[in-house]
Amino acid sequence: MVVKIYGTGTAVCSQRVMHCLVELGVEFELVEPFGQVPYIVDGDFELFESRAIVRYYGAKYVGKGPNLLGRTLEEKARVDQWLDAEAINYNPLVFPIVFNLFVLPRSGVPGNKAEAEAAVEKLDKVLEIYERQLSKTKYLAGNEFTLADLTHIPATRYLVENCNMDHLITGKKHVKAWWEDITSRPAWKKTMSFVESRVSHFYP
Repeated sequence: MVVKIYGTGTAVCSQRVMHCLVELGVEFELVEPFGQVPYIVDGDFELFESRAIVRYYGAKYVGKGPNLLGRTLEEKARVDQWLDAEAINYNPLVFPIVFNLFVLPRSGVPGNKAEAEAAVEKLDKVLEIYERQLSKTKYLAGNEFTLADLTHIPATRYLVENCNMDHLITGKKHVKAWWEDITSRPAWKKTMSFVESRVSHFYP
């Protein structure tokens, strides 16, 4: 049975889920609804909240595609640690930047530049922590690509490509190398091609 993702293709949270499924080679259909998104329907099972969804699929399809959850107890704990860091410390800073410098202006509404600048300053300090971690390991949770890395990609893409904030990434040697690596993954490129094509069905 084909997985149904209820969401919007251009939304960060939907892209997070789609990228996870593309990495795992899972067929899905994107359905654009109203209401709380994204959520998935997988047979009789329904689930919302993008990070919960990618954890679910990482576990359901373990052994198919990359191991996105970590292999040992310690690796899994590090993946969870960085997933929490993204949700609690990283995304809340990226959101006001993207919202004020891209989303609102694109809608013809002036953004709050002071709010964006304050978030940029804080995000730069957070990325210094990332730089230290990535000087020790290739990816955030170790030396394999996991959900810890995947969850960062959609929002950071808007930050880099639409808000002229690429210096936050490129100004840090190890963060820059990590970003170039994770965004060059074939699955991410396929996800972006799917979004840009505006079709509703992904076939692995």
